[in-house]
Formats: sequence, structure tokens, C-alpha cells
Amino acid sequence: MKITRRSALLAVPALAVAPQAARAQKAADTLRIQFIDAVPNVDMYFNSQRTGLILAHQAWDMLVHRDPATFEIKPSLATDWKFSDDKTLDLNIRKGVKFHDGSALTADDVVYTINMASDPAAKVATPSNYAWIDKAEKTGDFSVSIKMKRPTPAALEYLAMVTPIHPKAYREKVGPEGFSAKPVGAGPYKIVKNDQGKEVVFERFDDYWEGSPKGKPAIKRLQVLFVPELTTTVTNLLGKQTDWIWNINPDQMAQINKVPYLQAVQQESMRIGYLSIDAAGRSGAGNPLTKLKVRQAIWHAVNRQEIADRLVQGGSRVPPAPCFPSQFGCDAAAAVKYDYDPAKAKALLAEAGYPDGFETELVNIVQPTSWGAAIQNYLAAVGIKAKMNQLQVAPGIQKTQKGESPLYFSSWGSYSINDVSAIMPVMFGAGALDNYSKDPELEKLIAEGGATSDKAVRAKAYSAAVKIATEQAYWLPINTYVNAYAFAKDLDFKTYPDELPRFYFAKWK
Repeated sequence: MKITRRSALLAVPALAVAPQAARAQKAADTLRIQFIDAVPNVDMYFNSQRTGLILAHQAWDMLVHRDPATFEIKPSLATDWKFSDDKTLDLNIRKGVKFHDGSALTADDVVYTINMASDPAAKVATPSNYAWIDKAEKTGDFSVSIKMKRPTPAALEYLAMVTPIHPKAYREKVGPEGFSAKPVGAGPYKIVKNDQGKEVVFERFDDYWEGSPKGKPAIKRLQVLFVPELTTTVTNLLGKQTDWIWNINPDQMAQINKVPYLQAVQQESMRIGYLSIDAAGRSGAGNPLTKLKVRQAIWHAVNRQEIADRLVQGGSRVPPAPCFPSQFGCDAAAAVKYDYDPAKAKALLAEAGYPDGFETELVNIVQPTSWGAAIQNYLAAVGIKAKMNQLQVAPGIQKTQKGESPLYFSSWGSYSINDVSAIMPVMFGAGALDNYSKDPELEKLIAEGGATSDKAVRAKAYSAAVKIATEQAYWLPINTYVNAYAFAKDLDFKTYPDELPRFYFAKWK
């Protein structure tokens, strides 16, 4: 089967541009940003969307900071730290930090936030990010001890990437819903408008603490709009109605780069596109996907290399294991290999009792939609007639977490944490919301890999988990993401491999 690429044609000469409006925005020191996936809750603990993570890092600081170029862990809200034993992390909290409401950050805020995030009753969006935490204790006005349930080698990465610190007094006063509506952080930007799911406006926080590795932002204001259609964001960029978008169709890059006032660049990230297969039968009785040979047929049916090369482009790779290749524990050698082989896929379907194939539903939250369409076409070629259900990110996640998606095409960026503990427990671990495998042995191995700091023991457990996950064909890794960014040429903006746009580093040329 040949891929046909469906790209929005950019009729650049026909578009009316508004140079005066563009100059006015730059003069007003406002960077206009558009995302296609609306974030219903900007409190990062209660959304699992990459866009939510991006917004959080503009308005909140974490205890430690991970250098985006070197991945080195540096001081942030904590000035220093030490592991007093293999399950205790002691941190000294920076003095003189203010939240956006003017209150001072202390150990009380840190303890409150960490205990909230690790409490199952809080129902955070990605509980595996905090499942390693037993509790946080105050050891002084500006010192904290984090007690771990188990040794956690990636603890500092989780504290750097997914643990923003909230103001205890304010959040207790307004409650979780009030905090979501009018959030307060201690980061370089403060949120001054939050029209949930539609628009978020940030302004530079003038009382931001000196010496932060993020620095004080050069651009005064960020206006973030959520626009559901990718083609609309491209049109808005061409018409100078916005300054920055991403995840455009790679086919559009050459055309955008011909526009004098625009530029487009690519950067591989740690995000993986994947097809989740309902092996557990959560989506209904008699589901063919519960049969191993049917799942193996799907793995053989999809030409992942062609998707990576022709649709994603930019050096996209096909991950052999259900994780990003650089993550600790992502053992490619342990993965069972499945070549693209439509004839074998058809034979496996016949052996499973479906010589004429079957019908099912394919829930897709990925943009561009041509990627999901390619998977649909590959499946159709072997007899699996998958009806496409294209959804926005939030409703797609909700539908899948309810167990209502037989096939689910999505992506996972591991919060850019370079350890399989940020992906395998989410997809296969006990109690994982998206877990469509329900394999006790696999769950046991993943738990073992996350229960020790012994690298050899961790590697052995995760290798065995990779073997089972691929042998049973539970979760098909499709491609690594190569993000395509497009933005105004007079914007100085740098991309990073952790898929985290840092607008606080951006500046006008």
C-alpha cells in the first residue's frame, strides 16, 4: 500500500497579510501562540497533555531545573539537596521567592504540594509520576525531606519536569476548582487571563527571583489561543494573525520557508506515536483484539517505516520497543521484531477465525490526521475495517480511559523523562488508566523495575517487560515525533529535544 499525503495547500500569494498588525503586536511586546489541543485545566497536575506541561513551565517553577541542552540537574526552588539514604531526599528551599499573589514561598508550600500530588484521593492525571513518593515532611522553615516508597533513581527528573510548586494558603482558600480558574505560581510569567479551553494570557512577573536558570523573560506578554483546526493555525500564521505554531504537516515546511517573514524548523523529541490495542477487552464483549494472532496481524499490517519516512519525516525513527530508545530500560534487543508483511497479517487473521477481517473503531487524537488515515488504510488492506473517530485530545483521552476505544492512536512524551518509569507503568502498570493489556506478569516486572536503584536489577526487569509487551503485541510503537515548528522570522526562538518550548527564553530580534 502506498501512502497518499493529504496536506493543506498554502496559497501564499493569495493571502492578504497585515504587516501593520504584526508590527503592532511586536511593538506591544506580545507573542501570539496557537495550539490545536485545548487545555481544560492549566493546573498541570490535572491534565496529561503536552500543551498543559508547556503552559505550566512558563508560570510555575519546580524544585530543581533540568538544563534543556545537557539534561544536567541544577538548583531552582531548591538551592541544594542530598540523598541521606536510598529512600530519603533532603532539600533546602530558596529564600526570597514570591508567588504571583505576592506571598512568600516556604517549606510549607513544598510539603503541601508534594503531599497533594502523591495522595491517591487527589486523582491527579498521571499518578505514576508521583507513585514513588510516600510523603514530604517539613524539617525547617526552608528545608524539606521527601520520603520515597522505594528507591527512585529518576526522582530529580520528576521533580524537575512534573512537580510545580503551588501556594498552600491560596489553593486551600480557593479550592482546586478556584485554583484551576485563577492559578498562581512562582514562575517567570504570571497568568492574568484564563478563559478555560479558549485562551490563556501570561505577563512577565516583575518580582521573579534573581538568578533563576530560566532568567527573566525578554517578551512581556504571551497570548495563547486554542484553535481546533491545524489548517486554521497555518492560515493565521500566514496572515500574520499569530506568531508561533507547531506540529504542522512536514510537507508545509518548504512552502512556509519561502514566505519572507516566516521560518519553519524541525526537532526530534522523546515523544512516541503509538497504537494502543484493547487486548483486555475493555471496549466490549467478543472483541477480536483480545486474540494474540489478531494483535500480531495488526503489528505486521502497518508499515511503520513508511509512516516515519514519508509522513513524519525529519529523521523520525521506528522504536523497536514500547519506549523511547534513549530511556534507561528501553532494551531494543529484548523486543520481538515484526516486519511489515501484509500477507502474514492476513494469514494470522484467518488463523484467528477472521478470514474476511472484521470491523472496529479507531479513535485518533493525533494531528496531522493523515497519520491516522495511513494506519486506517494499512489495516483495511488486510481486512480490518477500522472506522475512524477523530477527536480532540481531551475527549479522546477521556473516552480511552473509560475503556471505550478498541484501537487508540495517540502519543506519549514521557514528560521528557529519560527513564522507562515515565512510560511503561503508564501504559502497562497495575492501575494504569490507559492499560489495555491487564497482564499480571508484565505488571509485576514493571513494578520490580521501579522498586530498586540497582541498575542491573532494573535493567533485567525492564528487559523482560519489553519482551512480554512485544511478544503479546499489546501496544504498537509507530514512530518517534519530529516536531515541526513555524514562527515569525523576527522571533528568536530555540527548539530543544525534550519537546518543551521555552517562551521565557524567546525574544524579538
